[in-house]
Amino acid sequence: MKLFKLTIPVLAVMVLVAACTKDFADTNTNNNNPTGVTPDLLLSGVIKSTMDQQVSEAWGIGNIVVQHHAKIQFVNEDRYGWTEQNGIWNNVYGNYRNLQNIFTAVEGNESSPYYGVSLVLKSWMFSLVTDAYGDVPYSEAGKGKVGAIYQPVYDKQEDIYTGILADLKKANEVLATAGTTLNGDILYGGGATGVAKWRKLANSLRLRYLLRLSKKKNVSAEMQAIVSDPVNNPIFTGNADNAELKYLAAAPNQWPLYGTRVGSFDEFRVSKTLSDRLTALSDPRLKVFGRPTQASVTAGTPVIQGVPNGLSDVDALAYNGGVQGVSRVGYTFACLVCNDNGQAAPVPDAPRALLMTYAELQFILAEARQKGFITTGAADTYYNNGITANFAYWQSVVPAAYNLDVAMPAGYLAQADVTLTGTDTEKLAKIALQKWVSLYFNGLEAWFDWKRTGMPTITPGPANLNNNKVPVRYIYPLSEQSLNGTNRAAAVQRQGTDDLNTRTWIAQ
Repeated sequence: MKLFKLTIPVLAVMVLVAACTKDFADTNTNNNNPTGVTPDLLLSGVIKSTMDQQVSEAWGIGNIVVQHHAKIQFVNEDRYGWTEQNGIWNNVYGNYRNLQNIFTAVEGNESSPYYGVSLVLKSWMFSLVTDAYGDVPYSEAGKGKVGAIYQPVYDKQEDIYTGILADLKKANEVLATAGTTLNGDILYGGGATGVAKWRKLANSLRLRYLLRLSKKKNVSAEMQAIVSDPVNNPIFTGNADNAELKYLAAAPNQWPLYGTRVGSFDEFRVSKTLSDRLTALSDPRLKVFGRPTQASVTAGTPVIQGVPNGLSDVDALAYNGGVQGVSRVGYTFACLVCNDNGQAAPVPDAPRALLMTYAELQFILAEARQKGFITTGAADTYYNNGITANFAYWQSVVPAAYNLDVAMPAGYLAQADVTLTGTDTEKLAKIALQKWVSLYFNGLEAWFDWKRTGMPTITPGPANLNNNKVPVRYIYPLSEQSLNGTNRAAAVQRQGTDDLNTRTWIAQ
């Protein structure tokens, strides 16, 4: 009887456990919380996030440091009082996890267009982080999940560039024969046309990075191999190939600055460097980048007048009689309620985020030809193509409702300060100036290019906080000292002091 009495509870427990086990998986599975995401959803998320960061980085630092914009309040960025700038770092490494998930999802299938496109995005993303900081985690990055590596080594910038160029070459090769089912491609629209344009982007980026590498290595053979074989190495052939994210009119996929407060937006104004240079060339693109001062409009003589970079708070706010005497940033890029008196709200789907344009590529080829890195084509042809393309681009972007005539004036290319004549140095300076204009609002790209060439001239403002030096890098995130201290310390010892003035390997 005792045995019988003990058996009943045991059997009851066994039945209960069996019942619980049977339903356990179903009960603890949240059907609204997926455990896997398809490549198309991952791809669109990576593109949106990285392109939004391009806008943010241009607005906060890029346009300021190359003197497209200046500030009239809270001017620390303009005075080089930079602390850590972690936007690119967090964005690149955060999004690289999703790229790793795409690589895992396609399981090494090189015929999948997601594989080749992800190689292009990986290459571009790591170029951003290495050009901003120098030596960074690369070969062991993103391996926490697949390799339990939580403290990745910092690779040398030289090795990172080797990897970037190899991946872009690989992307060009695999996209040539890849399938055309490419959903989630919010940059180029997917399909056969989208895949072809990603391939052009891969090769155009190769030329960008080879030129950047030209201070350290002989890149002539590689550049020439690309431009002399357009069948196997297609590159951008017009503005239709531009890598740009076209924002939508409705939230949440609007231009990121549309949520900016009027006061915060109006801290940023046109730089006097930009307004002086374009005014001297009678360049109507200035009307895209800035608006006439409110004082000049009231007086009936509208003029776009920038403010010098690097002034103190007091001097910046008082310059040219105060805020009414300096130009606001162009209407195309304004916040939705940053309209001037009597002017309707901005067209909400006008602005775009830029990765690379046909105009930039033409200036790359012009410089490469001028320096003898390539023998195909003529430097002045590439140069004129770049200027013409940039004018045409802004004509296509600026809404007709703004009533701005930004067509290239007759005789613009023949001006003494524009036409590609003079000494070798003078020609390179003209190429650099027009390229600088074309890189407006393109992340940190104008700054990266300036670090290589020193052109056009950037003069620190009188109240700068960096001993009259233009910064040449970001400092590492302070969190790395505790999260990955040993590897960060090794990079600093190899590269140099972790400050704004230590040139990275590629810009030395």
